[in-house]
Amino acid sequence: MKDNLAICPGSFDPVTIGHLDIISRSAKMFGKVIVVVMTNPNKSSGSFTVEERVEMLKKAVADIPNVEVDHYGGLLADYAARKNAKAIIKGLRAVTDFEYEFQMALANKKMNPSVETLFLTTSAENMYLSSSMIKQIAALGGDISDFVPAVIHNDIVNRLKKG
Repeated sequence: MKDNLAICPGSFDPVTIGHLDIISRSAKMFGKVIVVVMTNPNKSSGSFTVEERVEMLKKAVADIPNVEVDHYGGLLADYAARKNAKAIIKGLRAVTDFEYEFQMALANKKMNPSVETLFLTTSAENMYLSSSMIKQIAALGGDISDFVPAVIHNDIVNRLKKG
């Protein structure tokens, strides 16, 4: 699979060490990985703009040579077809993630039969991590340094800390 392209989609609002774990593991399996910030019409606009999320991701993956960062506002299946991707990589934290992600994988397969969805389970130490939890901790002045890449820690804290 080292000569194939994989896509790692998400909202990344903000990127966590859990996301980075999935991205770095994907990069070991594929020749190229595109981390794509997707805009989800079912989610609010987010705490960070798409451009800010892209910039934070670029900083977080700067030391992984076969990873690039992009953004897209359409259907993931269409993006995968445009890029000729062979796989979509989705990280799973818990069984509750699986039901939604499985439905999305089936829909993507129907729209783009040439792409496969692969699920990577998160590391046990990251199972509880979510962008929402990190935003809440940061907003209340808590320490998020164990939860986000160090290179973007201050960007996140400066944006979210209240008072």
